[in-house]
Amino acid sequence: MTTADITSLETPSGKTRHGENFPVGSFFIRADLRPHIHAFYNFARAADDISDHPLMEPQIKVARLDRFADILLGQKFYDVPSAIAMRESLLITKISPQHCLDLLTAFKRDAVQLRYSDWDDLLDYCRFSASPVGRHVLALHGIGDTAWPANDALCSALQIINHIQDCGDDYRELDRVYIPQDMLAAHNSNTADLSRAEATPALRATLSTMLDKIKPMLDQAVLLPRVVTNWRLKCEVSVICVLAERLTELLRKRDPLCDNVKLRKPAIIAAATRGLMRAWF
Repeated sequence: MTTADITSLETPSGKTRHGENFPVGSFFIRADLRPHIHAFYNFARAADDISDHPLMEPQIKVARLDRFADILLGQKFYDVPSAIAMRESLLITKISPQHCLDLLTAFKRDAVQLRYSDWDDLLDYCRFSASPVGRHVLALHGIGDTAWPANDALCSALQIINHIQDCGDDYRELDRVYIPQDMLAAHNSNTADLSRAEATPALRATLSTMLDKIKPMLDQAVLLPRVVTNWRLKCEVSVICVLAERLTELLRKRDPLCDNVKLRKPAIIAAATRGLMRAWF
C-alpha cells in the first residue's frame, strides 16, 4: 500500500450520534465538555465505519486504522479530520490517548475476526470496544479508575445489547457474528440461523441466555451513578442504565431478525424520568 492509497482515510457511513440507542454528550453534560465528547464520538464513528466497510479488504482496514493511531500520537500527519480533532481534544484536556488506542484495537479486531468462541472471548472484545468510551467520559470529568468496574459493566452490557439488536444485519452484511459459538451450539443453533427472516426457537434461546448474562452486569452498572460526583453526569448515567434495562426487556419479547428493536419516544421519556428519579433519590 502506498501513501497515495491511504491519503483519504475516512469512509463515512452517514451514521451520527443521533441514531444511537443512548445519549452521546447530551444536554446533561457540562457545556464545555460536550465538544470533547462529540470529538471522541466522531473519532470512534470514523474508525468504526472503516472496520465495517463491506468492500474493503481486512489488511487495508488495519492499515487505515494504524494511520489514525499515528495522528493521535503525533507521529505522522494524514488528512483525517476526526483523528486530527481528537488529537487536538487530547492536547487540550491532557487526557491519555490510550482510550482511543484501545478503540482502534477493537476496530482492527473487527477487521480480521468474524467469530467469538465463548462469553469470555466476547467480553475481551468489549474491554476494547466499549469500556474505553465510558472511561474517556469519566476522565473528562476528573473521575479515576475506581469507577472503572461499574463503568465497564455498563459499557459492555450496552455493547452486547447492540450486538443482539444487529445480529442479523451483522451476519448478512459483514459475515460477522458476536453471538458466542459455544452458546449457539449449546442450544442446537448455528450462524446460518441468523440469515432467516425470523429467529428459530433455538436462536431465541441463545439470545435469552445472552440477556441472562447481561443482567448481573446491569446490576453492577447501577453502582456507577453512586460514585459519579458530577450531578450532570450522574443524571446521564442513571438514564442510560434505565434505557439499557428497558432494551433488555424489549429484546426478550421481540425478534431482532424481523423487528427493529428500538425504544419508542414514550418509552424513552419514561425511562429518562425513572433514571432522573434514581439519580436524585
